[in-house]
Amino acid sequence: MKTQLKKGALELCVLAVLARGDSYAYDIVNQLSRSMAISEGTVYPLMRRLQDEAWVTTYLVESSAGPSRKYYQLTPAGHAALAAMQREWREFVSEIDSVLVPGSVAMEHQQ
Repeated sequence: MKTQLKKGALELCVLAVLARGDSYAYDIVNQLSRSMAISEGTVYPLMRRLQDEAWVTTYLVESSAGPSRKYYQLTPAGHAALAAMQREWREFVSEIDSVLVPGSVAMEHQQ
C-alpha cells in the first residue's frame, strides 16, 4: 500500500520541490530521497508528464563538469496545480484521520 500511496503523492512532492526553486532531475531525486525511497527512473518519466501538462518548462544550463543540465521551472499552471493538489491532500489526510483517530471531530459529526 505504501508504494501506491507514494506513487500518487510523488507528483505533488516534485511540484513542491520546484516551488522552492528551479532544479534538475537528479537534484530533485536527491532532495526527495532525504524523506523517501525514490529512484531516478521514477522521476524522469514524471518530469516528461509534467512538461506535457505545461506545469513545468525547461532550460539548459552549462556545466563545467560535463554536459549541460536540463533545469525544470514551475509555470503559473504548475503553481495552480500544486495549490489544488495541496488542498486535495489536506482533505484526503483529514478524511483518513477521521477514521483512524478515535473521537475526532469528523467522527463525532457522523454519530
